[in-house]
Amino acid sequence: MNQPKIIQEIQDNIEAVISQDSPLGRSLWRMLLEQHPADVASLISELDRDQAQHLFLMLPKEFRTEVFKISSFHMQATCLNFLSEHEKAEMLYSLGVDDLADLFDHVSDSDLKKYLNLLHRKAREKVISLLQFDPESAGGIMETEVLTLMQDFTVEKSIKMLQRLKPRKEIHHQIYVTNRQHQLMGYVSLEDLVLNPPETRISSFLNKNELIVHVDQDREEVAKQMMRYELTSAPVVGDENYFLGVIPSETLIDILVQEATEDVQKMSALTPMKQAYFQTSFFRLLYNRAYILIGLLVAESFSGTILRAYEETLCGILMFFIPMLISTGGNTSGQTSAVVIQGMATGEIHAGTIRKFLKRELLTALALSIILGIAAFLRVYFTYHSLAESFAISCSVALVVLFAVSLGSFIPILLKRLNIDPAFSAGPFLATLMDILGILVYCYVAKLILS
Repeated sequence: MNQPKIIQEIQDNIEAVISQDSPLGRSLWRMLLEQHPADVASLISELDRDQAQHLFLMLPKEFRTEVFKISSFHMQATCLNFLSEHEKAEMLYSLGVDDLADLFDHVSDSDLKKYLNLLHRKAREKVISLLQFDPESAGGIMETEVLTLMQDFTVEKSIKMLQRLKPRKEIHHQIYVTNRQHQLMGYVSLEDLVLNPPETRISSFLNKNELIVHVDQDREEVAKQMMRYELTSAPVVGDENYFLGVIPSETLIDILVQEATEDVQKMSALTPMKQAYFQTSFFRLLYNRAYILIGLLVAESFSGTILRAYEETLCGILMFFIPMLISTGGNTSGQTSAVVIQGMATGEIHAGTIRKFLKRELLTALALSIILGIAAFLRVYFTYHSLAESFAISCSVALVVLFAVSLGSFIPILLKRLNIDPAFSAGPFLATLMDILGILVYCYVAKLILS
C-alpha cells in the first residue's frame, strides 16, 4: 500500500488508531510510526483539535519533535498548546533561530512573552535552582522578567518583537542579547536597530556591557558601580555568564535610599530598622535605642575612673578645659570618619587609593594638631596667663587631634576589611572612644609636664 493510501486509511480510522482497542487500530498505529514526519504532520493538521491533540501526544518523543519541526508555523503554534511547560521549552529549543522567529509571528502577544521566558528558563533554572539569594545581594533585588533578544535574530524580527511586546521605555536604552544557551553576549539599543538594515543579524553590531553584575555581588557595591558608570540598568549573571535578570533604574534609586537610611541609623548608633518608623512597634524602637545607649553609658563611665585616678593632677584650671578637650576629639574624629565613609560610599576610596588616602590624612592630622594646639594655647594663656598649664593643655589637644584623625581614618577602613559596615564607626561609638582616650591623654600629659 502506497503512503497516500496508508495516511488516508489512518485518517478514516483515526478513533481506532487513538484508542488502539482493536487489531486494526494497533496495526494502523504501527504503520503510522513508519511514515515520514512530513506525512504525519500533514495528517495531524487535517484532524479536529481533540483528535490532533491525542495523536500528537501519543507520538514517541523523538518522532514527535521531528513532526513538530516540519509542521507549518500555524500548526506548531497549535501543538505547543498541547504540551507541558517543560515540553514546550524542548520543542522551542529544537527549532533553528530563523524558524523560531517565524513561529513567533504566528502566536499571540501573550504567548510570545511566555515562550521567550521558556527559552531562557532552562538555562536560568539551572543556576537559580542552586542558589539561595541573600536579600542584600544582586540576586535578591534583580528583576527576572526581562525581554532579551537572541544574537542570531535579524533586525526586522527584533523590531517586530519589540513592537508586539511593548516593553517599558527604560529597556530601550539597553536591550540585552544572549546566545541559545542564554549566556549574555552584549546589548543593543533601539537606535542600533533603527539604523541597521532589516536583514542584518544583531550579532554584527553588539555593544559590550560596561558593567556585568554577578548574582552574589553586594547590592550597595552594585549601586556604586552603576553610579560610577552612569548606567540606568545593569545585567545580572550567574556562573558561566548565564543571564539571570537586570537591575533597573528604579531599583537603583531604592537601593541608594535604603543604604543612605541605614547608614544614618548606624552612624547614630541605631540598629537599622526594616520597617518605617510608624510601622515599628514602640517597644522595638525602645529596645533598639536603649541597649546601645546603656552600653555607651557604661563605657563612658570609665572616663570618671580615669579622672578619679588623676584627681590631684587636674586641680585648678586644668579641670575647666576638660569639656573643650573631649569635644575637640569627638568633633575631629566625627569629621574625619564622615569624610572616609562618604569616600567609600562614592567609590573614591577603595583598595587602590587607601594608601594615598591614609598618607593624606596623616599629613592633615599633623597640620590640624599644630593649628588646634596653638589655638588652645592662646585660649588658655590669654585667659589665665599660666604658661605651664597652657602648654599642657595645648600638647594634650594636639595629641588628641592626632589620634582622632588617625582613628577616624583607620577604623572605617578596618571595618570594611572585616566586612562590617564602616558607618558603625561614626557617631556615638567613635565619640565615646575619643572621650575615654582624650581624658587618658589629657591626664597623662598634664602629669608628665606639671609634675
